[in-house]
Amino acid sequence: MMGCIGPPRPANRRRQLLAAADSPAQENGMHFQFNGTLYQFTSTQLAVAALVVVLVLFIAVAATVERRKKKTLALRDRFGTEYDRAVLTHGSPGKAEAKLADRETRVETLVIRDLGIAEHDRFVSEWHIVQSRFVDHPKSSVAEADDLIAALLEARGYPQVSFEQRAADLSVTYPRVMEKYRLAHAVAVRLGQLEASTEELRTAMIQFRSIFDELAQPQKPIERKVAA
Repeated sequence: MMGCIGPPRPANRRRQLLAAADSPAQENGMHFQFNGTLYQFTSTQLAVAALVVVLVLFIAVAATVERRKKKTLALRDRFGTEYDRAVLTHGSPGKAEAKLADRETRVETLVIRDLGIAEHDRFVSEWHIVQSRFVDHPKSSVAEADDLIAALLEARGYPQVSFEQRAADLSVTYPRVMEKYRLAHAVAVRLGQLEASTEELRTAMIQFRSIFDELAQPQKPIERKVAA
């Protein structure tokens, strides 16, 4: 008696998937195996996935550029001419912005305070004396004004350092007076080297007066540090 021939044994699921992956209809697709499971994608699915990846990267780059642009505009607005000076000194906006951020970090460690009433009155009195001497002794008055500004800064908590470091520290809170301070100081320190004209001395004294008035007033709140 002939044995009964039963229905064909179902093909293994894994073999079916492999066969499907090798069939002509899937030539333009892609398949891969993960944890024993075979996945396959059509060319259309792969194209959509690639497009999504490109779109995500584009958005990320655009966000980074926009964040960088806002940071640059904020620093330029805050530091004014000091921003441009830093770019010229360090060679690029990126390096300049890093140095300006270092200034902010350094000043945050300093204990800067307002003048007490007695200190304020004393400095104002000394300024009036220096200013009154200008008509008869313009050169020495300008030099004394420069020294008085340095003494005022020290009284407020700024350390005794080189002029460039002092100017860098001061620029964090008083960026708008820095151009005047640098110009007036330049006249004061070259009096013994190169004769300054009467107009230069007069202008320097006016600039020192503007700086003194600004520094003698109660300190304005420092703007929040620009995020990196």
